[in-house]
Amino acid sequence: MTEAIVLERERGLLTLRFNRPDKKNALTRAMYSRLAEALKQADSDPEINAVLITGSAECFTAGNDIADFVEQPPSDLDSPVFHFMLNLLECRKPVVAAVAGAAVGIGTTLLLHCDLVYVARDARLRMPFVNLGLCPEFGSSLILPRMQGQAKAAELLLLGEGFSGEQAAQWGIATEALSSGAAAVSKARKMALRFDELPAEAVRISKQLMKAPDRELIRQVIEEEGVLFTQRLKSPEAVAALNGFINRH
Repeated sequence: MTEAIVLERERGLLTLRFNRPDKKNALTRAMYSRLAEALKQADSDPEINAVLITGSAECFTAGNDIADFVEQPPSDLDSPVFHFMLNLLECRKPVVAAVAGAAVGIGTTLLLHCDLVYVARDARLRMPFVNLGLCPEFGSSLILPRMQGQAKAAELLLLGEGFSGEQAAQWGIATEALSSGAAAVSKARKMALRFDELPAEAVRISKQLMKAPDRELIRQVIEEEGVLFTQRLKSPEAVAALNGFINRH
């Protein structure tokens, strides 16, 4: 059976690669468990200096696998998706992301918690939570208004408007926009491997200092969003929207 999350080690770099090309790398409960555990292990492994999260040169992730989501919805903050969120939030090692093609829902919001993000210019990012009868997650309701202002954040979170990799770089969601998916993956790997050459403890402390002022607030918001998100999953609006999505696909 092909692994849906492929783990690859190269020197001090651990790569977590989404590998469901037939499903546009849509994320399942089992994949979140695998990602959460891999992040936890990387954080405690002295031989790992950085983590790279990527899909393929054609597709990052279409977000949650809706069929899996409806069949096994997260019921509380002990669900695998929240383990993944909190392990990424708490990861002391630098986390780099390489984004090509679609980055939908959590495929966009997880980028807000990475330290370096390299995207293809024509990548397609979108957070259609409201469109599915849901609400923002992974701290996006706090981070995006702070980053972009209330008006632009409302366009992205209340209307679910999509945007390009080039726009993501302009708005500070991404570090740099590259000419292609392959170029984004290559640049992300190159930059992630640079952490092999830097003093690991100095990097860890510097990241800690950068993240410390907002970490507890973001954690609190993630938990508040999570409670509302799980409640919304049972709402008539969400049930109708999610079932309609499944029937269309």
